[in-house]
Amino acid sequence: MITKDKTTKQTDEVKFDKLVKFKGKYIKANGRRKTSVAQIRLYKGGKGVIAINNIKLNQYFDNNKTIIANQPLKLTGHLRDLDFSIVVRGGGEKSQAEAVRHGITRALVALDSSLKPALRVKGWVTRDSRKKERKKPGLKKARRAPQWSKR
Repeated sequence: MITKDKTTKQTDEVKFDKLVKFKGKYIKANGRRKTSVAQIRLYKGGKGVIAINNIKLNQYFDNNKTIIANQPLKLTGHLRDLDFSIVVRGGGEKSQAEAVRHGITRALVALDSSLKPALRVKGWVTRDSRKKERKKPGLKKARRAPQWSKR
């Protein structure tokens, strides 16, 4: 078991749960992609704060993944007036970003159903159900057979 000394600094991931307290009523939504699950809480009347696992969005994801997660907010114009508290688990970085995008889309549709057609055109309303295919016995991967040898 690894123990941390109390005098050591935390990593450069700045936790800001003490700085920003999300309060008031919220809209819940879930987003999924592959094995990632994102639980979204949308707070109205915010300042555009997005916290993923108590870490700022820009620090949790790199630039490309941040763009993926922000796509529905940019399309609908709600980038600066809603706050999001997000808990995401499982999968890799990209599937987590896409799960966040799916959850934010569902929360926006719950907030205002007139946004649904614009989001549906982009394909963000429907859950992308593609997952990795299971490995079969006697094969190297799901479909890759062992190399054939004559002798």
